[in-house]
Amino acid sequence: MEQHVKTRSDAPAGFFAVEAAGLEWLAAAEGARVARVAAVARDRIVLERVAEARPTADAAAAFGAALAATHAAGADAFGSPPPGHDGDIFIGRRSQPARPTATWGAFYAAQRVEPFVPIAVAAGNLPAAGAEVVRRACAVIAAGAFDDDEPPARLHGDLWAGNVLWSPEEVVLIDPAAHGGHRETDLAMLSLFGCPFLEHVIAAYDRVRPLRAGWRERTPLHQLHPLAVHAAGHGASYGRALVDAAERTLALV
Repeated sequence: MEQHVKTRSDAPAGFFAVEAAGLEWLAAAEGARVARVAAVARDRIVLERVAEARPTADAAAAFGAALAATHAAGADAFGSPPPGHDGDIFIGRRSQPARPTATWGAFYAAQRVEPFVPIAVAAGNLPAAGAEVVRRACAVIAAGAFDDDEPPARLHGDLWAGNVLWSPEEVVLIDPAAHGGHRETDLAMLSLFGCPFLEHVIAAYDRVRPLRAGWRERTPLHQLHPLAVHAAGHGASYGRALVDAAERTLALV
């Protein structure tokens, strides 16, 4: 197996260990394929090297069906981290909470959106008035306005196009922020940052595990998390997009 080594000399405790745990947990679902872990240490992780190829509609459809199976494998609770890991997990280089929570809305607001709001404000990427709009949306979410009877799904958690590799055989996922969440969140992140043949992914997913009515209208709700993360460190344009998504979320109520 050809290998790819990721290193970080200043990695906080558990940084690579939770990545490895997340990949192994996703692999155990026997759905979407993930990069295999060869070794892990405090300052590095060794993964299989994935040969990349041109995306195709057939590969996208197969990925959509496989992702549905990954989500269906479930999690112990909303917010639960991969088995064997306690404490925060990471999205990119940023930490985020991973505390099991009884309801999705309470988890999502408190652990996926609100932690990044003050960071974005301090960075100058989110004005105070915009932050207040986001907090209002979080209050509505936490109160249960969007809770449903969906069980906790086994999420990749950072499913943007850069973490979706197209190999000659199939799609292979890397760099998860794996946790228990709502399945629409992974799909919303795919659509936020673009994914080749996205409609083929969605159509195949929907055939295997039909999506609930209104899922497209709820996309801004589920994009609050990645937009908040990006507003914290990638510029004011993400702050504006975050406020827009919060306003559209409030309009759904």
